[in-house]
Amino acid sequence: MHVKRNIQILQNIVSRKGSSKILTFSMPHVFKALQLLYAGKYVSRATFAKEIHLGDGAVKTLILHLKEAEIADSMRAGTFLTKKGLRFVSEFQKVLPNESILKKSEMLRSKFNHAILIKNYADSIKSGMEQRDYAIMYGASGCTTILFKSNKFVFPGSEKDCFVNDAKTRDVLLKEFTPEEKDVVIISSSDDPFVAEISAKNSALWTLATG
Repeated sequence: MHVKRNIQILQNIVSRKGSSKILTFSMPHVFKALQLLYAGKYVSRATFAKEIHLGDGAVKTLILHLKEAEIADSMRAGTFLTKKGLRFVSEFQKVLPNESILKKSEMLRSKFNHAILIKNYADSIKSGMEQRDYAIMYGASGCTTILFKSNKFVFPGSEKDCFVNDAKTRDVLLKEFTPEEKDVVIISSSDDPFVAEISAKNSALWTLATG
């Protein structure tokens, strides 16, 4: 996958396109929109508004930008991915294949915890502080980055099993993600489920952009 190129396409979609109007959506919102389109053949403007927490005007602008990038098109039934769009999203699916909602636990103290898997990106993770910063930009109360190494989840720079006291969360991640060596899991936390999700997406996308 041409990760950097595809991230640049996302950044182009959220550029102002010569207008002075400030956009109320950004890369993680576009990524969420693309996931909705990938999951269902047609998506209505009302569904976009509800799922991405955007007003009608912002949704219209988002769809327009997707059309200009030739990633999506619209008809009476709703917005859908073009062939180019399907290829584009399927490439992202290879590196960001799974997401999961985790319950509050010994290690995860917030009400909502949204986990996202990044395939084979452990070598790009330094301390995990960068990932935390990208999540907090979107309102997260915290963000935990863990790596899958030697058949266990570890914190960056450690070899110790980070779920030694939280087997339930570990088992959920193993079941939902079936991780492989050098995979990364970013878990963003918030008392609001949408904030947890959108901040996790932002952290993951910027990890790809800078990795």
